Amino acid sequence: MSDQQPTVAILTLGCKLNQADSEAIARRLRGSGVLVLDRPRAGVDAFVINTCSVTHVADRKARHLARLARRLSPGAQVILTGCYVERAPAEAAQTGADLVLGSREKPTIPDWLLERLRQRGDPAAGCDAPVREGLRTRALVKIQEGCNELCSFCIVPYTRGCEHSVPIAQVVEEVIARQAEGVLEVVLTGTQLGNYGRDFARQEPGPRRLLEALLERTSVSRIRLSSLQAQDVSGQLLALWQDPRLCPHFHLPLQSGSDAVLCRMRRRYTAQQFRGVVEMIREHVPNASITTDVIAGFPGETEEDFEATYRLCQEISFAAIHAFPYSRRPGTAAALLPSHIPPPVKRSRLERLLELGRASAETFRRGFLGRTLAVLWEEEKGGHWQGLTGNYIRVYTSAGDALANRLIPTRLTAMADGGVVGVLEPVSHLGHERREP
Repeated sequence: MSDQQPTVAILTLGCKLNQADSEAIARRLRGSGVLVLDRPRAGVDAFVINTCSVTHVADRKARHLARLARRLSPGAQVILTGCYVERAPAEAAQTGADLVLGSREKPTIPDWLLERLRQRGDPAAGCDAPVREGLRTRALVKIQEGCNELCSFCIVPYTRGCEHSVPIAQVVEEVIARQAEGVLEVVLTGTQLGNYGRDFARQEPGPRRLLEALLERTSVSRIRLSSLQAQDVSGQLLALWQDPRLCPHFHLPLQSGSDAVLCRMRRRYTAQQFRGVVEMIREHVPNASITTDVIAGFPGETEEDFEATYRLCQEISFAAIHAFPYSRRPGTAAALLPSHIPPPVKRSRLERLLELGRASAETFRRGFLGRTLAVLWEEEKGGHWQGLTGNYIRVYTSAGDALANRLIPTRLTAMADGGVVGVLEPVSHLGHERREP
């Protein structure tokens, strides 16, 4: 019988919703006396691989992690779960995992693992333990799952199912619990946040009522939305950002700047409507960062279509562009479209978008040099602390103090690789410092 603390590595691929699911599993295991890691390591007792399937690359990464887990710890329990399992269960079963579970079965994973650890003789498995150890400065809180939109390229409706929202009272309760653990920022995640509450038969779907409740009933320092669709943004919603606790960061997937391509994608906006939403955000929320997703090489995308996308991205000057090549997903409508783009053409278009994204991100960050923003400091790496501003700028500092989970006004002084350099200001500059209790 082992006298060491049992150890589980939870490896997460894909979106913030997957990260929220993994956090929930980790929290339960930590509360039962298990040491949880977020990276592969030899000698662990079990691996949980929470997979994505939005592209064929994500599928390949899932298979690689399953093989890596088995190689690092031949005797460990290996659990494969998530969207890859939902999309290709037969393939997933051939990875050598001990257990293959769909997304809806994720909540059962901690109980299954704890039972296996107890059977093996780990005395700590199942013992009550504080859950704060190992938690990050921000918590991902799932408020909604599933999507009824059926964009032609997207596999997610088939892997996440129909829309299901978490009641407002339940979300408030979870945020209060995370706040009690010392978390200073919560990120509200979901597949389709703009449709939050639609399954409650309310007249007004969307996160506005939920945000109002969180601002009224909690005192967490920061609240961030993971993403919204352009058609879900309204002046009423943006008016809530008068409260500084709402992070001025909006992730709006564009996907294409060509109306012809947007129509084939089954997106519910035109390029001009997207442009108008961006203008509305900048009018209501000064200094907001607007980030986006763009697909290169969608079936039938002409040079003119691509140039329209490129020009729109140039015009908007996104704070970050997540560009990726179209990936054919079996079972989606786009997989059946004619005129799929040759890989070299997709690669060339992708490289141009990536280069534009780097330049656009640098321009956005440079515009804040000399200003003081509150930074939520996360961790120290290589002698430098790093953290995030409310508008999602990565900041680095060499301050000698322990800064983890402290929200401190910081003057942005110079450009750095992927972010900016910051100098801590006196606390009175932006009000009282917040830190973990």
